[in-house]
Amino acid sequence: ASTLLNDDPAAMRDEGAGPVYGIEDLTAARELRAALADLEGATEAWLVPSGLAAVTVPLIALLRPGDAVLTTDALYGPSRRFLNRHLKARGVGADFHAPDASVADILAALTDRTRLLLIESPASLTFELADVPALAAACRERGVLTVMDNTWAAGLAFRPLDHGVDVSVQALTKYVGGHSDLLMGSIAVAGPAVGRPIAETIEDLGWRVSPDDAWLALRGLRTLPLRYAEQARSALIVAEWLQARPEVARVLYPALPGDPGHDLWRRDYTGAASIFGVVMRGGSEIAAHALMTALELFGLGYSWGGFESLITHETGHLDLRRAPPTLGGELLRLHIGLEDPADLIADLAQGLAAWRNAIR
Repeated sequence: ASTLLNDDPAAMRDEGAGPVYGIEDLTAARELRAALADLEGATEAWLVPSGLAAVTVPLIALLRPGDAVLTTDALYGPSRRFLNRHLKARGVGADFHAPDASVADILAALTDRTRLLLIESPASLTFELADVPALAAACRERGVLTVMDNTWAAGLAFRPLDHGVDVSVQALTKYVGGHSDLLMGSIAVAGPAVGRPIAETIEDLGWRVSPDDAWLALRGLRTLPLRYAEQARSALIVAEWLQARPEVARVLYPALPGDPGHDLWRRDYTGAASIFGVVMRGGSEIAAHALMTALELFGLGYSWGGFESLITHETGHLDLRRAPPTLGGELLRLHIGLEDPADLIADLAQGLAAWRNAIR
């Protein structure tokens, strides 16, 4: 990947016929970029070493001192940290709207400094959906750029660029990889106006991916539609079972009928991710940990989109928000993998028994 030998001295310069160094895209990366551009309906797509980098690169490329970003208060924690620590120190402000804010409320929060709206839909941990087409159209009229984290839809169930968004980013670590064995992100654009500064920023920062990782992501793409659909089918079964349990107050999942975002999901999406939130009836951290420890099939781990089911305890992460929601109980996050949903339900029943014992 680092040393590429040439037969012709003329081919060893940047203007030559082929790549001269491993930091240039090699065959696997070029093929993956082309496939992702097709998936997202993009004019161009780039690869970066992580999903977080997919979010941060467009912000670095498109924002200048004096600009500001508007985004949801439910933003993914590391993305929020980047806004508050890296961009703030470089003169770029960050404003936050309520996760369930209407289109009118979000537009009212735009200021003269707002250069970019960062959309995360569904929102992290609490899964609120935004009206992306309406926001994209209104921002375009106002000269505000839009960047959307599209990891939940995997570029498959929703295509932001088709709905007017300028930049669509994904953590390929999740569904595209699919096997929990790589870290990668993608950045897809609707046109050269935003694409050129993003490409130059990636080149200047030296953020590329290895040929081996690009090949693994290409492998994951081959089964993406099958895995995505099957895991969503299982997730809905498990979510409906949990919603009927007396220990559970709410299941936060746009694909679930009755969810506040369900109508938007039905209108805009052709499928759903297999990750959702579960708000318990009261409880404590001790009870949540007892539930998790009793599970055998659910791994205790972050990330999602891979083949295995996972569970995390998220109540404490809500404190990062400027206005933490009052849920009335402990918040768990479940990712449903490729196991049989009946087995997962039996495992969760075992966990709920441990929960009940812990709160007595």
